[in-house]
Parts: sequence; structure tokens; C-alpha cells
Amino acid sequence: MSTPARKPVLIVEDDTDLAEMMEIVIASEDYPVEKALNGLEALEIIRRHMPGLILLDMKMPVMDGWEFASRFREEFDQSAPIVVVTAAADARIRAMEVGTPGFLPKPFEIEALLTCVQRFYRD
Repeated sequence: MSTPARKPVLIVEDDTDLAEMMEIVIASEDYPVEKALNGLEALEIIRRHMPGLILLDMKMPVMDGWEFASRFREEFDQSAPIVVVTAAADARIRAMEVGTPGFLPKPFEIEALLTCVQRFYRD
């Protein structure tokens, strides 16, 4: 009997270089990863399957992090934890604005990213 597939970590980030680096680091720890360039793409991915964690940039084109978080909660309630990943001066405030305790200030160290994923990921 095979074990069920792990839920992916969803990286919602419009900086493709940063998103790729995050994917490499997270995947190196055996987490499946999916990426979206904006909140609208992220919602489309989530409609297919719920991630175990959402790493959410706040300032993106098409649909920003604030609108994404609002629409995600309307449609899916609290189905997956959200961690705000932002270069804002006070990342904690951005996280509070979208109703999540999780935040990761940019720029971040690889170890901080991995610690964040381990702390907030839910299978």
C-alpha cells in the first residue's frame, strides 16, 4: 500500500528568481512545491488541490497578497496556513493585516526559510 502524496508548499511570488531559489531549497527537504506568479494563479492551483502551506508575497501584479488572502478565506476558510513573505519594514504588521501569525522578512537566510516551512507546514 502506497503512502499518500504530501501536500505541496505553494510559493506565491512574482520575482521568478526568488521563487526558483525558494523552490530549490524547499524541494531539497523533500517537500513538493508549486509556484504561482500572483494571487489569481494561486487560487487556480488551490482549486485543484489544497497545499500544506502558502508562502505569500504581498506586492504582486494581477492580484496582490491582501486580495488573495481575503478571497482564499472566503472560498476555502482556514484550509492551509499562510506565511507572509515580504520586504516591508514590519513583516509582522503585514501578516496581521491578512490574519496570519506567520511571516518571513525579505531578505532571508535559507535556514530561516526552512525553519518557517517546518514550523507552519500541515500535511
